[in-house]
Amino acid sequence: MTDQVTEAVFAHLRGIAKKSLTLLNDLPARRKLIDRYFQLDGEAPPVLGQAHRISINGMAAEWVTAPGAKPDKRVLYIHGGSWVSGSLEGYRSLASQISAAAKAAVLVIDYRLAPENPFPAGLNDCVAAFAWMRENGPQGPGAAAKAAICGDSAGGNLTLACWLALKQQGKPGPDALVAFSPATDFTGQSESLKSHAGRDPIIHHMVYEVIPQIYLGEHERRDPLASPVFGDWQGAPPTLIQVGSEEVLLDDARRMAGKIMLDGGDAELQVYDGMPHVFQGFAPKLGSAAEALHSAGQFLRQAFT
Repeated sequence: MTDQVTEAVFAHLRGIAKKSLTLLNDLPARRKLIDRYFQLDGEAPPVLGQAHRISINGMAAEWVTAPGAKPDKRVLYIHGGSWVSGSLEGYRSLASQISAAAKAAVLVIDYRLAPENPFPAGLNDCVAAFAWMRENGPQGPGAAAKAAICGDSAGGNLTLACWLALKQQGKPGPDALVAFSPATDFTGQSESLKSHAGRDPIIHHMVYEVIPQIYLGEHERRDPLASPVFGDWQGAPPTLIQVGSEEVLLDDARRMAGKIMLDGGDAELQVYDGMPHVFQGFAPKLGSAAEALHSAGQFLRQAFT
């Protein structure tokens, strides 16, 4: 039986989805709406520890460190928002809970968004931010002992694409990847885009007719840096993918984990029954979200040993 918190989360997301349709031509208002994605009942989740704003060569960013976080173990967090929205403020709580679970410092970045800055601007920012994070921590310059990349939705896409870009460029990569509800295929081949269209409370399958034009323009949709499921995953670090069973992106996650393993990589797929898109951000109120973050923290701590 669905519990009351889960029902409240689904109702909240349906409300956001309905209102977002009225804001298609008002991008600033839509971005403010998406910043309330995790604000169940109008209440933002708690922030654990501290956050302080920095600039990475002109790009706004924020270090989030929960009590017990080790400054030389670092996670680059890439927020979601369909490549057109998302902010440091909207993800501060989730970043802090990842910091607490992983016992690592988390760097959230304000990468460039479409349509003002289409592909590959945001991806380039992520690659640059990871390279910077390897040499700089929350206390200033200093090499990381271990480093990972984590992200959700569009940020999950960028997390995976970031590793592929680092590999292509011959740059040092992360020790682990964590992707929550990642979008992995801009060609729209995943069956769940249609089969789950009536179940997903927030993402409409028609998004694949709109977002590619905004983010990619005329760029090739099968480019692995846009659709990571088509990439070469040989040599990939340990990768954790979490997804809810009610998502239209369920099969994007399944196919991505399968492709990594097919190429000889180590991928773990966790499907959370009855959960919607990026449910992790509703912790600690939502039990499955707290469970998922605990699991992600364990995964990262193991990769950091």
